[in-house]
Amino acid sequence: MKDLLIQQLRELVRQPDYRPANKSELARALGVTPKERKSLREAIVELENSGEIVAGKKSRYHLPSRNDQGETQIGTIRFSKDRKRRSAWFFPANSEASIFASMENPRIFVPGRFCSTALDGDEVEVRLSKQEPPRWHKHSRKHQDRIYDEEETWQARVVQISKRKTHKLVGTFHGKGSRASLASEDSKLPPRFQLIDILPEASTGDVVAAEFVEWSDPNLPPVARMTEILGREDTAGIDILRVIHRLGLPLEFPAPVLAEAEEIPDLIDDEEIVRREDWREREVFTIDPEDARDFDDAISVTNLEDGWEVAIHIADVSHYVKPDSELDKEARRRGNSVYLADRVIPMLPEKLSNGVCSLKPDVERLTHAAVLRFDSSGARKSARFVSAVICSARRFSYEEAFALMRADEATTASLESGKDRQLASHLKRAWKLAEILRRRRFDEGALNLDFPEVRVLLDENGRPTGAKKSIYDESHQLIEEFMLAANEAVALETKNDATASVYRIHEDPDQGKLEEFAELARTFGHEVHDVTQRAELQKLLRAIRGTIGENGIKLALLKSLKRASYSAEPLGHYGLAKANYTHFTSPIRRYADLAVHRVLRKILSRRHEPTAPEVPDRTPKASEIRDFARHISETERIAAEAEQETRRIKIYEYLENLVAEDADISFAATIQELRPIGAFVEIDDLLIRGLIRKNDLPRYDEYFFDRLRNEFRSRTNAPPLRAGESICVRLLHIDRERGFVDFAPV
Repeated sequence: MKDLLIQQLRELVRQPDYRPANKSELARALGVTPKERKSLREAIVELENSGEIVAGKKSRYHLPSRNDQGETQIGTIRFSKDRKRRSAWFFPANSEASIFASMENPRIFVPGRFCSTALDGDEVEVRLSKQEPPRWHKHSRKHQDRIYDEEETWQARVVQISKRKTHKLVGTFHGKGSRASLASEDSKLPPRFQLIDILPEASTGDVVAAEFVEWSDPNLPPVARMTEILGREDTAGIDILRVIHRLGLPLEFPAPVLAEAEEIPDLIDDEEIVRREDWREREVFTIDPEDARDFDDAISVTNLEDGWEVAIHIADVSHYVKPDSELDKEARRRGNSVYLADRVIPMLPEKLSNGVCSLKPDVERLTHAAVLRFDSSGARKSARFVSAVICSARRFSYEEAFALMRADEATTASLESGKDRQLASHLKRAWKLAEILRRRRFDEGALNLDFPEVRVLLDENGRPTGAKKSIYDESHQLIEEFMLAANEAVALETKNDATASVYRIHEDPDQGKLEEFAELARTFGHEVHDVTQRAELQKLLRAIRGTIGENGIKLALLKSLKRASYSAEPLGHYGLAKANYTHFTSPIRRYADLAVHRVLRKILSRRHEPTAPEVPDRTPKASEIRDFARHISETERIAAEAEQETRRIKIYEYLENLVAEDADISFAATIQELRPIGAFVEIDDLLIRGLIRKNDLPRYDEYFFDRLRNEFRSRTNAPPLRAGESICVRLLHIDRERGFVDFAPV
């Protein structure tokens, strides 16, 4: 029936006297019975997807005009979160095509009616068409002289779904039988999915997980298969489970992976120790967060006559995880470990991540070490890379290390253990070098974008009991400088060799985005010049250090920069101001680092270095690296989204608990930004951002937004509201789905 209707539709729309018609009018014109309406809808979708007909105003179908017959492009579609006005943006796979050449941010708007059956993240083929400004613009003073950019003058229409993303769904189960449905919680997806393969124990109101099956008709709901029942709304931990299942994060390792891990011996073979450089009697130690469970880096610093030697020991995961093994395939699939608010989803099984690979104190462990020498000015004079064996002398938390680094001589001398006194001196020696490296790095143009963090403390049931704010002090900076130095040295080594490798890159930002950031910084009262010049950005970052609006300005700058990613090409790192950079220092939790270890070891083996293996592991070709660089960039993005969302969930829950215990509680906050809708503020101790809406200001009818001064002014003598000022607020409302928090001034 559908094929017959397709042919009849083709003949109808090509008739000279045909006038654009909607679906009901087409049904009447073709004499379609109610039972045949579904076939008609399918026929219309097929002709629309093939580009033979297009939907015009009021969903009336007609033959494509000249504008509708533009070129097609392949790319990714990303939907907005607004379900009421469903629309999307198309991001081309080939951003170098001529149509995108003048766009700072290559993307094309896709109206909701032109999205067909595409879902967020799908790879689609679109037809591009040029759009003229609406006729009424020529009668509007506001728009008469407006110059439209390329993003506004083009629009896209989805003509084909090239490749479906693997869509994982979470939502509430309703109905039964053929009427069973899932109310999706992801606002970027359609609100309702038809459910099949219902689990027998499911009941209405359950929160369930599902996987997408198909969607062939935009007028009907997409179809999904129920995979798991997560629990009821009040089930403990269901908030985090929702995020895990929605983002498709793996909770369990496949049996073959666990079996392979269990075969790894706990003790190191004597022959392997003999082959390696022995650091077991040398003073080596780790510094990690207090609650860390896997330790993949350790350091040792030695004074030289004209400088220092620092050994950065990194867990030798590549010794245990071989290419194309079950462990390797699973680690590559996961891409990285994910650190959620209440748990860690590791890249490697516990036998490795918390066992044989973790550089725990007082046990022998295998490492791949970068041994770097620096002169008294912090310039690197040499670098060598060795396979080593260590026995870590001590595991410091950041807090313990910071206390010893700050301790005076009398306090250090009073330590009971001679070993502790030695390690305290070692820490101070290490910081002396790290401080020089840090100062040198900023002199060379690196941007200081360090942020304090708030970690919510949870009980055994995952309920928040407190919050802890961590400051990025010298103990964190010490480790950061040595890890950066090792990563840079390894990147230079692999770059100068013919072997293909993976690099950590951060491309230069768009000039327009930086200029928008500069405007925001000026609203805080800072003098800002040409921020496209790195020196001017650094000057601004120095000026805001310690000021009330520091975090807000840094966050705004971060948003104006591009996202760092992985690449087969050494394109440099803008934020760190490094021409050569890679990831080498965390192979327990990042697959990129594991791949780089294999590449480096292959290079050393070819040079017949003493500790290099005779037969190195196979390393991927450049084309393979390009593929997995894209993959691990995406898994990193998903991990970051999961980490941020789960932390936000728990910090919101903690905030609500505080208000439940004391309805009159108030919070010290800072005004970050002002817009006509109201004032955006951040709670100083919890770093939670939210909005004071104009209507929630006291005597709000007397306040008005002064665009020229960028402040809320009162028609009476009440003080104005300005960016950067302190204000006391109370909680009004939290919209968890949209991530919005509303405050009111006290």
